[in-house]
Amino acid sequence: MTEDTGGHITYVLGAATALVRSRHVDQIEIVTRLIDDPALGAAYAVPFETVAPGLHIRRIDTGNRQYLAKEAAIADRPAFQAALLRYIAGLKRKPDLIHAHFADAGAIALDIRERLGIPFIYTAHSLAIDKALANDDGIDMSARVAEENRIIGAADAIIASSRDEAERQLMLYPAACAARIHCIPPGAALDGWDQGNVAGAKGLVAPFLRDPAKPMILAIARPVAKKNLAGLIDLYAGDAQLRARANLVIVAGLRDGPHSGEPEQRQVIGALLERLDRHDLYGSLALPKRHGQADVSGLYTLARQTRGVFVNPALTEPYGLTLTEAALHGLPVVATCHGGAADIVGTLDHGQVADPRDPAGFAAAINRLLKDRKTWAKASQNGRRNSAALSWDAYAEQFVTVARTILPAASVGAPAKPTRLLLCDIDNTVTGSRPGARELAQYLAAEPALAFGVATGRSLQEAVRLLREWHLPDPAVLITSVGSEIYWRDGGHLVADTAFAERIAQGWQPAEIAARVRGICGAEPQAPVEQRRYKQSWFVDERSIVAAIREAVADLPVRVIYSHGRLLDILPERAGKGAAMVWAARRMGIARDQVFAAGDSGNDIDMLAACRNPILVANHSEDLHALRDSSAVYVAHRSHAGGIVEGMYAYARRTAA
Repeated sequence: MTEDTGGHITYVLGAATALVRSRHVDQIEIVTRLIDDPALGAAYAVPFETVAPGLHIRRIDTGNRQYLAKEAAIADRPAFQAALLRYIAGLKRKPDLIHAHFADAGAIALDIRERLGIPFIYTAHSLAIDKALANDDGIDMSARVAEENRIIGAADAIIASSRDEAERQLMLYPAACAARIHCIPPGAALDGWDQGNVAGAKGLVAPFLRDPAKPMILAIARPVAKKNLAGLIDLYAGDAQLRARANLVIVAGLRDGPHSGEPEQRQVIGALLERLDRHDLYGSLALPKRHGQADVSGLYTLARQTRGVFVNPALTEPYGLTLTEAALHGLPVVATCHGGAADIVGTLDHGQVADPRDPAGFAAAINRLLKDRKTWAKASQNGRRNSAALSWDAYAEQFVTVARTILPAASVGAPAKPTRLLLCDIDNTVTGSRPGARELAQYLAAEPALAFGVATGRSLQEAVRLLREWHLPDPAVLITSVGSEIYWRDGGHLVADTAFAERIAQGWQPAEIAARVRGICGAEPQAPVEQRRYKQSWFVDERSIVAAIREAVADLPVRVIYSHGRLLDILPERAGKGAAMVWAARRMGIARDQVFAAGDSGNDIDMLAACRNPILVANHSEDLHALRDSSAVYVAHRSHAGGIVEGMYAYARRTAA
């Protein structure tokens, strides 16, 4: 269930339609306000609507049937909440789960859980924290951030759309817990790249453009300041090559005129119209007022047919569904490097990211795609091919997996207490060979007394994603972020090991570390999403720079780990995979000589050195060559997960002998 959030109803319908096809889902109701406004049409005043078998929309009458702008909708929330609570309380069968989108709906879902005990999943679109920290427009966001923090802390599980949202934005909130955050990219919102009303799209832009056959630079976004649409016009107007080479088409929501809509919308639309006149862009800039979904699909197709580019110039973008839609239509993109958009472009490989705060650089990225036909064609092909992975059916499958972790499960009795522990690195150790991964999964299934865990440089969300992608069993313990975080499985839940965090936090001085390393030439900070509370990560290409960094922090209680010839991590002195392994074994009550560890790269050295039963898979990197001569290390003949199984059997034979 969700409270109505305007444009995001497309997201909700896409997810719900896929979910209701799942054999695990019986029925879904999308809940929203009932609105009786002739300007919107009669559909919004229908109390109950069947969308598909098992999928319905229920519109709650709050006593105020008017369309309400943001501030008025907040004032009407108590009436909506009371009416929804009465409706649910009167049902013979209560919902198993509530899925709330945005903080308003999250607050309602929290109240229902407290009164009726129904768990809820929270999808936190358009988080306010970045805007609040930047304070670019001077608006006080403290109340909104406080409410988001309350919901983030209370939700049974949280769905994020991108790594940036899951691992950076959400973790800026004090109440956030990484163990309850799951990254599930949404599917594409439109049905196919070859669909849409191309004739209608041509009709939308024809009145504006002098030469409609020129390549189209297309932007589709809500008319809000952070989308930076006025900045897009400025950079287009300021670049002679762009103006000569392409038209600019901006679809900024629906409007009746420059004075329609909410205050921010009026301000943004006014700024666009003012720049149209100031830069004298008549004939090359199109600002269509109204459109339908088929027209939007047609615009993507038309932009592709003109060998154009889709752009997202937002100052920050939590996700960016339009980038997925562009990929689906084979339209290359240039997107902001701030936020989750970089995740989409990195996954789909259908364009470039650039900094909209550097207008010349952003314009140059657009120009590169427009003039390089081979690069354009490759990006177009990649988008069509790779966007298939971001389907609503894939979203639904992952959502059901998350939902099962918070719903009551049938009792199957307590599992046997493990007497041994196997800890494995993920990348190129348990992954890398599909047959090897299947063999490892079968081996673990046959060893109930052996607890399986992972120790990885990846974040928790990325570790969970990879293990599911490779169909490996759920670990009993996850040591993540190069041994700076530990999570324990408790039934279907993951729980952060706060005692371990408190232990390694002693003496940790992140600001001082960053200041010292930042001054070393050749040390480039990794993306914000790779930085953790107790881990700082850098790119370093030369070993002489590694030595300089070690010297710079030598008097601080830290551990410097270098791996893969480029990745450098700085951790608290008491952190690391080896220390985390010892901590985990002690907590599980497993003797040190019953702990096994497998790895392949430099960030596994301390774990393998501290383990009495280490396994070096055959595809190990040069960083581990020094360990091969130790009689304590089993060096497998097989690579990846097959080498782990080989090593476990080898240790079993030694014990038997």
